[in-house]
Amino acid sequence: MSESRVVVVTGGTAGVGRATVREFARAGYDVAVLARGRAGLDGAVSDVQAAGRRGLAVPTDVADHDAVDAAASRVEEELGEIDVWVNVAFTGSLAFFWDTSMEEFRRMTEVTYFGQVYGTEVALRRMRPRDRGVIVNVGSAMAYRSIPLQSAYCGAKHAVKGFTESVMTELAHEKSAVRVCMVQLPGLNTPQFLWNLNKMPKHPMPVPPIFQPELPARAIRFLAEHPRRNMWVGLSTAYTVLGERLAPKLLDLYLGRSGVKSQQTGQDLPRTDSNLHTPSDDTEDRGAHGPFDDKAHSSDPQLWLSVHRRSVLSGMAAATLAVVPLLRRSR
Repeated sequence: MSESRVVVVTGGTAGVGRATVREFARAGYDVAVLARGRAGLDGAVSDVQAAGRRGLAVPTDVADHDAVDAAASRVEEELGEIDVWVNVAFTGSLAFFWDTSMEEFRRMTEVTYFGQVYGTEVALRRMRPRDRGVIVNVGSAMAYRSIPLQSAYCGAKHAVKGFTESVMTELAHEKSAVRVCMVQLPGLNTPQFLWNLNKMPKHPMPVPPIFQPELPARAIRFLAEHPRRNMWVGLSTAYTVLGERLAPKLLDLYLGRSGVKSQQTGQDLPRTDSNLHTPSDDTEDRGAHGPFDDKAHSSDPQLWLSVHRRSVLSGMAAATLAVVPLLRRSR
């Protein structure tokens, strides 16, 4: 890896984005962080500098294409050519669709979906002429199986998947060496549950099982260095995607009964104003973790299998080749 590799992380001030900033900095990358909250931006850059790398904070609303484009130009002017672009930024809610205003729905879609479209476009415009670079679009198990109370988020993640797959085919058509990848995530212990739009009676929480944000951060860096089409993090992501393929109607009924309750907790946890229109980490740096450390897993067999799939498949193939002669002899 070159000493001057540069990565851009949108939404890099908190949660998965913040863990991803730290992961790349520790691996020797210079990191540009695109987000809105001043305190979060300062904290993320401090993390990069603590790892001995160059950090750049670029205040950016990813729902504004011109702002994202200007941010990319600034990154290349100050840090160098962008090698990796990671689209993490989103806004979400916990509310029934009929309790969500169309202004709120539009804003969540603009950030969560169009934010990834804009990031992909400005990155491709710079990477394609150089015929190199990796873009990682961060998705969710909810890109395959929607759940109650998150209609805008689920719709946006479905759209990200469809959009990304189309771009993949276009790059394949022109035989480009630029790679676009996806990573699909489970319920995570991030600060989003402190500030997402909430119209339910209890405090929001991620759908169990809950995982720590460092796991997807590792997956994102792995994709940047070993690009592949898609990657799942969390065993729950695997069984959610596979369950949707096998029995979607059964999941409709199950989630209708359990999905509303499972996203709320009776715990007395802190809340701030929604970050839908204004950042919630403008004056206080929230970091990567949310309030569910006691419930969150820091390891994941699914991620291990994804990272080591070649060696696992090679081992299975070798075992098969060894067994076949023994079976023939026994016959």
